[in-house]
Amino acid sequence: MKKIAILGSTGSIGVNALDVVSKHPGELEAVALAAGRNLDVLKGQIERFRPKIVSVIDREHAGRLKAMIGSASPTVILWGDEGVRSVASAPGADMVLSAIVGAAGLVPTLAAIEAGKDVALANKETLVTAGSLVIEKARSKGVRILPVDSEHSAVFQCIVGNIPKSVGRVILTASGGPFFRTAREELDRVTISDALRHPNWKMGRKITIDSATMMNKGLEVIEAHWLFGVDYGRIEVVIHPQSIVHSLVEFVDGSVMAQMGLPDMRGPISYALFYPERTPGGFPAFELSKVGKLEFLPPDVDRFPCLRLGYEAGRAGGTMPAVMNAANEVAVNSFLEEKIPFPAIARVIEAVMDRHAPVDISSLEVVLSADAWARKEAEEILKKGIG
Repeated sequence: MKKIAILGSTGSIGVNALDVVSKHPGELEAVALAAGRNLDVLKGQIERFRPKIVSVIDREHAGRLKAMIGSASPTVILWGDEGVRSVASAPGADMVLSAIVGAAGLVPTLAAIEAGKDVALANKETLVTAGSLVIEKARSKGVRILPVDSEHSAVFQCIVGNIPKSVGRVILTASGGPFFRTAREELDRVTISDALRHPNWKMGRKITIDSATMMNKGLEVIEAHWLFGVDYGRIEVVIHPQSIVHSLVEFVDGSVMAQMGLPDMRGPISYALFYPERTPGGFPAFELSKVGKLEFLPPDVDRFPCLRLGYEAGRAGGTMPAVMNAANEVAVNSFLEEKIPFPAIARVIEAVMDRHAPVDISSLEVVLSADAWARKEAEEILKKGIG
């Protein structure tokens, strides 16, 4: 029986992960859950999976949750930063699925690594903001980081069984989001509902907007660099609107391996939770004859500059990726609050990056300081009106 702690249990990845757990009684058990404010969903998860500990955003929500589940429930309810770290380091957990959205996932993921837990990583910002720290800590603790993002899971599956020096290029696929074929002049008129209408994947609001701007792929380029030790010149992005080929690896002998499947996050989640084994998942069968054509097209970094900014931040190194990520989180939130138009997301990020002189990451405090600085700068830029 593998015991799992889930950070972000009420989000899209967390819900899918618990669906995987439910299909494998006797093999997987959810022993600890961390969520935010979605108490109705969390209450249902507690009643179904009976975790030993649960954490929520703050004391107020903890009190409300206790009242909802009743005093007879054996589940311990915690809250805040200390609570989520307790879930991440839960003594009974063998593996931690890190699926909290954004930079907020960094500290609890490091807590899981510090506690010696293997990490199924869906929170790409952990490696984007502090890749060197996280990788070094995982090595020192003998902890495995198993990718859950569909693209990185695909690369990992292609690389397994091959020696690292045989990898020539990593090719990440991108759906292109809802605006891949949208003219530049029309992007100013994009609405929130337009941006949240992803053609292939059902995801949370923030990651869906990141997919629409292609910042999600910029973040994934940096994540791939740290996960697979590949320099940025050997990481390529191609647009694949069908989202059937999840990514590819080209080896030094010219051979190319691709991992394919229907766009369903339960696949990579299951692979990470059961690795190195594979297990029947109960997912719809993949029928290649019904897929039709598969397209692979170059990205347009003029219309979608966030991908370019991802490469630039990664190559600059140090604190620049953390700054880029923080500015993106502020800008996306501003768009979702209808304060700025869609193209302004990239303009805010680039303006913050232009103001930053990156420094080496010597500690977690350096990362958190850069993150805080970038958020303040982004807010100031927004106040002045970048439109």
